[in-house]
Amino acid sequence: METVERLRLHEGKVIKDRRHHLRTYPNCFVAKELIDWLIAHKEASDRETAIKIMQKLLDQSIIHHVCDEHKEFKDTKLFYRFRKDDGTFPLDNEAKVFLRGQRLYEKLMNMENSLLQTREEEGSRYDRTLVGSDFVDWLLQEGEVTSREEAEQLVTNKHHFVDGGLLYQFRMNFRRRRRLMEVLSDRCRTIPESQDSPFCLRKQNSDGGKTSFLSGTRS
Repeated sequence: METVERLRLHEGKVIKDRRHHLRTYPNCFVAKELIDWLIAHKEASDRETAIKIMQKLLDQSIIHHVCDEHKEFKDTKLFYRFRKDDGTFPLDNEAKVFLRGQRLYEKLMNMENSLLQTREEEGSRYDRTLVGSDFVDWLLQEGEVTSREEAEQLVTNKHHFVDGGLLYQFRMNFRRRRRLMEVLSDRCRTIPESQDSPFCLRKQNSDGGKTSFLSGTRS
């Protein structure tokens, strides 16, 4: 989510090299100017909301004060920076899982004959599904894993994944543009419901019904 906005800020020259007291601070933005930008681009309805959004990003170590002297995001001329712009973004397990999931999703979407297709199951249509065994074959072919057992572990650590004909979906559409406002929602989590895998999917019928579909997003 923040990656798209960060690129837009670079393009709009909101993020750029700045000087203060004879020192240059690369790739940073002025808090006050960024708040103006958020409101002008309808990413925030007012300055108070904009501050809350940026404070959330600060708390999540997505941005930081250029000298790490301020733990609060203030509507002033202080310099802040996205951690991805200075190489200090903390790649914890959740971030690594998300980034790998995003990379695999993009590879699948860019295939000429993508494995991700709309399929039907018991009269219902499901978007961007893939067959478990086909996905494992693809992971092996692309060198993402060295064995089918490793592929099953990649797909999920907590939920049962079947290397067979069952249908699966990614938990999220990585290409959907998410607005910064969403960071204020409790539902805005990098990987919904689980931090171990973006491929770990909910069962459509938790009561052991006959359906073989293991995800729950209907068209």
